[in-house]
Amino acid sequence: MASERVSMRAGDRDVSLSSPNRVIWPALGITKRELAEYAIAVAEPFLRANGHRPVSLERFPDSVDGEAFFSKNPPRGAPDYVHEVMCTYNSGRRHPQVVLDEAAAIVWAVQMNTVVFHPWASLAKNTDNPVELRIDLDPQPGTDFADAAAIAPVLRDVLRDAELEPWIKTSGNRGIHVFCPIEPTHEFLDARHAVIAAGRELERRLPDRVTTAWWKEERGQRIFIDFNQANRDRTMAGAYSPRALPTATVATPITWDELAAGVDPSAFTVRTVPARLAAIGDPWRDLQQKPGRIDTLLDWWQRDLDAGLGELPFPPEFPKMPGEPPRVQPSRAKKP
Repeated sequence: MASERVSMRAGDRDVSLSSPNRVIWPALGITKRELAEYAIAVAEPFLRANGHRPVSLERFPDSVDGEAFFSKNPPRGAPDYVHEVMCTYNSGRRHPQVVLDEAAAIVWAVQMNTVVFHPWASLAKNTDNPVELRIDLDPQPGTDFADAAAIAPVLRDVLRDAELEPWIKTSGNRGIHVFCPIEPTHEFLDARHAVIAAGRELERRLPDRVTTAWWKEERGQRIFIDFNQANRDRTMAGAYSPRALPTATVATPITWDELAAGVDPSAFTVRTVPARLAAIGDPWRDLQQKPGRIDTLLDWWQRDLDAGLGELPFPPEFPKMPGEPPRVQPSRAKKP
């Protein structure tokens, strides 16, 4: 028997959605159709933050409680409004990556069982040079969102000292993502070094609350500055992307005033974010209007090199980099 299908109006196109009543979030009963309706409702700010750039799709053929896989290149038979761009990865390998440029393409991705959208920090017109500096404030065991929220304003001071303007969003989980729009004048390795420089400066100001330690056992109950998220083709959930968590939370742009007022990241879900946008608009509407430069952070990076602070480890699957310390896993714990 043929599967049930409905037609969804997305922008100027009709997109066919199969199995619209399949439940994606079992704990809440949120269906595939509801997810498509969410995608249509947030399409404008979603595309402003994630469109026109390479994006990896985290797809769940059953529900968020089931198995998932990542899809980077457009599958065979993708409609002509789903675009692609050739990307070079850290291994030197090249292959095309999905690019979403309109609302219908987001709904198509939902039709392909996408739940989480992972955009690159660079645009399709120049995939080698990022247009934003991304800093992941990652709570470690014994810390939570409130701890990340407490140190985020100090990171804002650090970044403003470096002549950058930071914007924030919830991660959709326990962390906070800090973005600075930048001119695309440097490649990803420079951006990574800029993040390390900012992280080290924040660590100096808050040594008991912040760490750049790669070894998990050395981090303690501190917020980890995940500098490796700044690498080429390393991504985090994009603004307005749902998360594959039982509560259907969304990685949501917020204002600094909201953070100071004690915002609750669990309040931002697939069911609540459209009403939030209708009420207050998109806090990131003007994010890309005044991009800064990472020159000052790179000066700090060189200062730290001259002081004997060297390169930090790369993820295990990356090629060995010049000046990198001995390659290690992020934990000394042996696998059973």
